[in-house]
Amino acid sequence: MIDIRTVPSTASTNADMLALAAAGASEGLWLRAVEQTAGRGRQGRAWVSPPGNLYASTPVRLRPGDPNPATLAMVAAVALDEVLRAYGAEPTIKWPNDLLIGDAKLTGILLERSGDAVVVGIGVNLAHYPEGLDRAVTSVAAQGLGAPDPGLFLRDLSEAFARWLAVWRTGLEPVRRRWLERAHPTGTALSVRLPEQGSTEGLFDGLDADGALRLRLASGEVQVIHAGDVFLI
Repeated sequence: MIDIRTVPSTASTNADMLALAAAGASEGLWLRAVEQTAGRGRQGRAWVSPPGNLYASTPVRLRPGDPNPATLAMVAAVALDEVLRAYGAEPTIKWPNDLLIGDAKLTGILLERSGDAVVVGIGVNLAHYPEGLDRAVTSVAAQGLGAPDPGLFLRDLSEAFARWLAVWRTGLEPVRRRWLERAHPTGTALSVRLPEQGSTEGLFDGLDADGALRLRLASGEVQVIHAGDVFLI
């Protein structure tokens, strides 16, 4: 059962949902904030959060036999792709957790775990996008599509996420297959910034069976990457 709760403002929907999950919140609960005052992305980055965009979080209660919890980012990505396309956008998924229009970031996905709960945080630039960053960003409105109502967008997203979560629980492969259909093409040049190891470059060679990135190096060797920041070259 889907239960969407909206608050005018909060520091971080993920932080709030982590507390709710610790108190027993069930799957299907979504918390949306009209604005966030301390939103955050991966690796502690700030996420600019003015009214008009989507900021929402939901818990997933892990069960025996579920795929790797990190692949819930893939569930969120394919659900987001489905809904954005229904609104007229044509995004591309980029590993591990972004959707792009061209080379500009449109959405962010943040997973945080507490016990048997993984909180999936989703931010979508619907009406606005931040300026002055070190990477290209955009919004749905900037694509000439109009800005979707965040509440209506979340209603559609919550339903798509529930469907893809059910698919994920049957096995990762159907989610992986859809993800690859919506990703940039095999052979796309990528730069990957690895934790505490600097950067490496290569060509996108798909995902392995567990959802890790395959990067084909100039030597022909394929490097399997489980964590890192990825940039299109």
